[in-house]
Amino acid sequence: MAATENYLDLPLEEVIGDRFGRYSKYIIQDRALPDARDGLKPVQRRILYAMHEEKNTHDKGFRKSAKTVGTVIGNYHPHGDSSVYEAMVRLSQDWKVRNVLVEMHGNNGSVDGDPPAAMRYTEARLSAISSELIRNIEKDTVDYIPNFDDTIDEPVVLPARFPNLLVNGSTGISAGYATDIPPHNLEEVIDAVIKKIDKPETSIEELMTILKGPDFPTGGIVQGEEGLKNAYKTGKGKVVVRGRANIEPLRGNREQIVIDEIPFEVNKAAMVKRMDELKIDRKVEGIAEVRDETDREGMRIVIELKKDADSQGVLNYFYKHTDLQVTYHFNMVAIKDKAPRQLSLAQLLEAYIEHQEEVVMRQSKYDLNKAEKRYHIVEGLIKAISVLDELIAIIRGSENKQDAKSNIIHQFHFSEEQAEAIVNLQLYRLTNTDITALEEEKAQLDQSIEELSSIINDDKKLKQVIKQDLKSVKKRFKTPRLTSIEKEVEEIKINLEVTVASEDVLASVTEQGYVKRTSLRSYAASNEEDLALKDDDHLIGLFEINTTDTLLLFTNRGRYLYMPVHMLPDIRWKDLAQHVSNIVSIEAEEKIVQAIPVRDFSIPNYLIFFTKNGMIKRSELSLYEAQRYSKPLVGINLKADDELLNVQVSNGLQDVFVVCDRGYGLRYNEAEVTPVSQRAAGVKAMNLKEDEVIVSGMVINGETDQTFLTLVTQRGAMKRMRLTEFEQLKRAKRGQVMLRELKGKPHRVAGFVEISPTDEVILQTDQNHVSVHHPMELSISDRYSNGSFVIDNDQAGDVVKVWKKPAYQVPFSAFE
Repeated sequence: MAATENYLDLPLEEVIGDRFGRYSKYIIQDRALPDARDGLKPVQRRILYAMHEEKNTHDKGFRKSAKTVGTVIGNYHPHGDSSVYEAMVRLSQDWKVRNVLVEMHGNNGSVDGDPPAAMRYTEARLSAISSELIRNIEKDTVDYIPNFDDTIDEPVVLPARFPNLLVNGSTGISAGYATDIPPHNLEEVIDAVIKKIDKPETSIEELMTILKGPDFPTGGIVQGEEGLKNAYKTGKGKVVVRGRANIEPLRGNREQIVIDEIPFEVNKAAMVKRMDELKIDRKVEGIAEVRDETDREGMRIVIELKKDADSQGVLNYFYKHTDLQVTYHFNMVAIKDKAPRQLSLAQLLEAYIEHQEEVVMRQSKYDLNKAEKRYHIVEGLIKAISVLDELIAIIRGSENKQDAKSNIIHQFHFSEEQAEAIVNLQLYRLTNTDITALEEEKAQLDQSIEELSSIINDDKKLKQVIKQDLKSVKKRFKTPRLTSIEKEVEEIKINLEVTVASEDVLASVTEQGYVKRTSLRSYAASNEEDLALKDDDHLIGLFEINTTDTLLLFTNRGRYLYMPVHMLPDIRWKDLAQHVSNIVSIEAEEKIVQAIPVRDFSIPNYLIFFTKNGMIKRSELSLYEAQRYSKPLVGINLKADDELLNVQVSNGLQDVFVVCDRGYGLRYNEAEVTPVSQRAAGVKAMNLKEDEVIVSGMVINGETDQTFLTLVTQRGAMKRMRLTEFEQLKRAKRGQVMLRELKGKPHRVAGFVEISPTDEVILQTDQNHVSVHHPMELSISDRYSNGSFVIDNDQAGDVVKVWKKPAYQVPFSAFE
């Protein structure tokens, strides 16, 4: 008959919750987080204690790591050998630990992330400072608990005669908790502990005058005093850690960046590889070579630069895009009172001081007890020597040791302990010199007992002992600070020249939104007429420009596209350009009305906007510099049925000219238009009658005899006028007449441009007839004539579009 099966029927949530709860408690308390008292995780404590028990100390020879790992696993830590060996190796790595606790012979890894040699090859021993963690452990200074198999005992915590948690820091991840405590300078930490003992209510600000901040074994620079203060006040905060770099001159007007310290816990090889990749991918310009010249003399990474490269710009780029600068997040979590807690600097110091008070108190009680026992024995021995002859007679007359003890206790009233010491006394101890030695020992014991009693009974004396102890540790093990602290976090500014190869190119922009940049060589090898264009499209801008410059493309919807030139597609002159929607999304009916090249947005120029419904707006050019430009930005706020006609750059002192379709032109100084914000709508440019619209608005470049204005009507008439024909009026007036009104077929303005002697004007009709004209061939007309017919509109159709052929140029006003 089968045995009855006995299963528990439990909900999955309950089982998982219970098991995971137990597991979490274990890894929080007994694996991943350090104790606030000695700053050690259980595996680290077990390694140090095992080495101490095996007498594998700094004053003796090195011993195979495998032997220590075996002892730790066999006696204290029932886990894999790799976890124990890795923990042991970390304690010996002077780029991870500020004061190494284990000294190791052989390959113990490297700052490049190389793995250490196997434990069968390396040898280790405790370092000198480790003995301070364990000192006086045999004097009942700490509690012990049974090990995992109840065969021997292990300490719950080490006496820790220096504040190891702050000195060496700690890092760990457990269930629901993580810790990141940076290393600090031993001298500073001990001074802070002493200050806290002397003045328990010391503020964080006062403590920070002593303990200035982390002191990483890899050196470097810590920036951000405010972040440090938060971290020390709350246990959580962040600072910027950057490597130490110098710019050194080379021959031939060249420079090199030399890095001799990197941020804490950064893999040097990975960082150098990343720098080299940025050079190869041409993400950063001006680098000739990246070399790692680190040797036994110390760390040295060299970034050799090309001639005239921006060395500070390259360095800033590396700070921003590599681990040469990192953010260190403080998260000071440690086990206090058997539970994980986030501790401020003050709480960490208090936890350590409390531990030391207990350790010194227990040690003093242990020493007092020992001294009192010895004092009792010495008293008995002195008394025994005074009655020596009688004692000897009694002992000789006794049957055995026990009988002798009983007889002398009965005869002379010695205690059991004293009697034991007397019967075990060696004969040479009965000389005169030994009596003197006993008298001296008694006096010393008297003094020790008094001193130890005062430590136990007087809190001030107890603290004095802790302070003296710490001062002696500081004297023996102090080292200079490696990491410097800077108050402010430096803002990293990267010049565009560093990330973009500076190159003069030709940028072309068409009305329908086709853009490209072309090398000057490609342009020179082609004819200007070879430019590929879509049907019914035309150039509106052609600029010789640098890849570090910017193009502002304004659309008829009042928006603008911010286009760094290096982001324009690089296409041959003969090939069709790419539509701007491939770079920034624009609407289907949106047309480009103007392209403005800009080298420096800080130049005090203005943008002047003209709209179809008669609005004008003036804004500072600097407002249009954008940090984010993945979508169109607002150039001017337009009403629903309005359109942007033109945008031009002015220097703040120029005249503007506005023309309506009925043939009125208004000229006034731009000072009439108050500068407004980027998103504003502007003010009335001209007094329009019902059904009138603005045809053209422009900024006049200057008033000379060679400044001419060309007007084109829908009937194909063109005339050339001098600018001097128009007087300067006020904004929003009706303006001056430019056409003679006809009752039959009245002329309406189709286009209006300012021209120079070499300019060509292009006309397009509603029947797609396109013709090129040279206005300078026309005689000069007055304001009241209707000009000369240049096309027959009965055959070619009415003129609907007029534009000036864009010259190959770099517009002076936008760059200077």
